[in-house]
Amino acid sequence: MSKERFEDTFKKLETIVSKLEGGDLSLEDSMKLFEEGMRLSRICSERLAEIQKRVEILLKSEDGSLQPQPFPFEEEKD
Repeated sequence: MSKERFEDTFKKLETIVSKLEGGDLSLEDSMKLFEEGMRLSRICSERLAEIQKRVEILLKSEDGSLQPQPFPFEEEKD
């Protein structure tokens, strides 16, 4: 099974959120969309975690050469 692009998955999630916020759905339809939204949210989170592990930044060392370094992501604070 090929992976869908992150942007496409995220767009589907945004569409679901908009529909749920609209409030014009039955309870059953809302639950189905909520479950699908949670599934898509997990997929997006997993893909972002994979990407975070691969992202590197290049920093100049003292001799002027570029050295790959892990990108220092900051955790979200609520």
